[in-house]
Amino acid sequence: MEITSALAALNALGHETRLAAFRQLVQAGPDGMSVGELRERLGLAPATLTAHLNVLRAAALVHDQREGRVIRIRANYLQMNDLLAYLTENCCAGVAQCDPAVTCAPRNTGASK
Repeated sequence: MEITSALAALNALGHETRLAAFRQLVQAGPDGMSVGELRERLGLAPATLTAHLNVLRAAALVHDQREGRVIRIRANYLQMNDLLAYLTENCCAGVAQCDPAVTCAPRNTGASK
């Protein structure tokens, strides 16, 4: 990961609402959730959520897909794991006891992407 990508991701996650939205999407797993469902869970106005999702999209932390009239949004686990790897790549100067946690690999629930 390049430093500019890391900075964009950290900036995007450095806001309470965006962090909450991203955590909801990570918890939702690979199927993600509709934008409407995410909006309801966070209790946000549609325009407010759209603005926050645009920042997360620009940082490549989320991606979305239109499914008819619904937009489904998903966490980008690859980008999340790349950010974690970037932050911990020189952890404890490589001492084995300091190995970072394993990366997140959500189970596929069988739904189409």
